[in-house]
Amino acid sequence: MRIETIPVGPLQVNCYLIADADSGRTLVVDPGEDAGRIAAEIRRAGFEPCALLATHGHFDHVGAVAPLRRLLGEIPFLAHRDDLFLIDSCRQAAARWHLEVEDCPAPDSFIEDGQVLEVGSLRIEVRHTPGHSPGGVSLVAPGHLFPGDTLFHRSVGRTDFRGGDPEQLARSIRERLYSLADATVVHPGHGPTTTIGEEKLENPFVRG
Repeated sequence: MRIETIPVGPLQVNCYLIADADSGRTLVVDPGEDAGRIAAEIRRAGFEPCALLATHGHFDHVGAVAPLRRLLGEIPFLAHRDDLFLIDSCRQAAARWHLEVEDCPAPDSFIEDGQVLEVGSLRIEVRHTPGHSPGGVSLVAPGHLFPGDTLFHRSVGRTDFRGGDPEQLARSIRERLYSLADATVVHPGHGPTTTIGEEKLENPFVRG
């Protein structure tokens, strides 16, 4: 597995390219902005994108879906159905932050809890982890976790946005993420990497 991290947009969302090292097949996670940079990195690395996936529907995680598909071709866009209301209103949400993104197309298919995505020889598990948003998901690959904005280095996702729920977020982290091995590397939606073990011990918001 190869992982490339591309911080994009003014909110510095971590867009991830999760690639099967043998085939180059690649899942593009949270293309929030800077479609040209993402496409250029995919070409530079020699990757073959097979899908775009949003860990949740906030505008800073889906804002580049439409322009990226123009650059890369009509590859499938995947998201959880419970965040469709956020995806549908992403342009208006960005405007409230005095930012501009294109309207995001509707997902080509909805991902579900327990689903396994095959990216070349990689198998990536989808875990529904609501709280930051109703349809938030985390992706579990061998030794690695991509939790979107559910869990950060020494922090957690905000719950004061539409559809947020602090009790649900804490439950998602404790039951769905802290159950992973302590050595699991966490690649959050913003900020630096961490590990499950570190967060269980040091995260002041949700202890393990």
